[in-house]
Amino acid sequence: MRKVIGIGETVLDIIFRDEKPISALPGGSTFNAIISLGRSGVKASMISETGNDRIGQNIIKFMESNGIDASYVNVYPESKSPLSLAFLNDHNDADYIFYKDHPHDRIDYVYPEVNADDIVLFGSFFALNPVIRPQVYAFLDYARQRGAILYYDVNFRASHKNEVMKVTPNLLDNLEMADIVRGSSEDFEILFRQHDADTVYRSQIAFYTKKFIYTRSADPVEVRGDSGFSKQYPVLPTETVSTIGAGDNFNAGFIYGLIKNGITRQHIDQGLTESQWDALVLSALDFSAECCRDIYNYVSEEYGEKMRKGLQNNGL
Repeated sequence: MRKVIGIGETVLDIIFRDEKPISALPGGSTFNAIISLGRSGVKASMISETGNDRIGQNIIKFMESNGIDASYVNVYPESKSPLSLAFLNDHNDADYIFYKDHPHDRIDYVYPEVNADDIVLFGSFFALNPVIRPQVYAFLDYARQRGAILYYDVNFRASHKNEVMKVTPNLLDNLEMADIVRGSSEDFEILFRQHDADTVYRSQIAFYTKKFIYTRSADPVEVRGDSGFSKQYPVLPTETVSTIGAGDNFNAGFIYGLIKNGITRQHIDQGLTESQWDALVLSALDFSAECCRDIYNYVSEEYGEKMRKGLQNNGL
């Protein structure tokens, strides 16, 4: 089976409602997607770092228990694992505060093997951070040369808005590397002060890649593709408990769709058809809706088992 390789941060997510902590669980944008993919029967690994503490040990155990290859997670001596505090509002959307042991803000690793048609998921500030940029860029360049499909989730938080100018060159490099770019309306408001999918696509994305996904919380998803393809997809109505993992699991569902539907590097280069876009976005929306039904940042084990059987039925 083709495999998925995620590169990104791992954190402990502490979730608050009415200013009281209600949950603490392993998280991180790419991490959440990789866990959902592992539960769904996809062969996946994670390149990351964690602290030499109880939290780091639990994160690695959690990954392994969900079928993820954690051998590329670096544990640094005398370091502490990062924390993310998520405060849910009345609509179950979150505001965040992040705590990180910045003196240990680095990453050293051995690359996992990457083959043609494997999928690399990257994004958030981790993919822009100047401190670890040389290592991240080197891996992305290696994966691209090996024929992998690169999926970039911009995921730029407001907490980094004062660093936009500093990281813009890295952002442009990421857009040029990526085959598929997904970003939210909030991302592009912070980065470019632009509010419209077409404006963002024409002025910021299309020069680098033609495959663009623009999400807007509960509003319809906008897709732009090769040969002027443009389509809007309504979000599935869902009774939400938490939206923290909504975007991460949209990514997971899209990548699951790439594998289940046999969409390869060749299809990406040729340009996706409308029916392929339909299947991919439907899968993405389904994963996202499933995640939002509970407090966790990933799809349930029961849902994952159903998705696993879907792959098996396709001979994967």
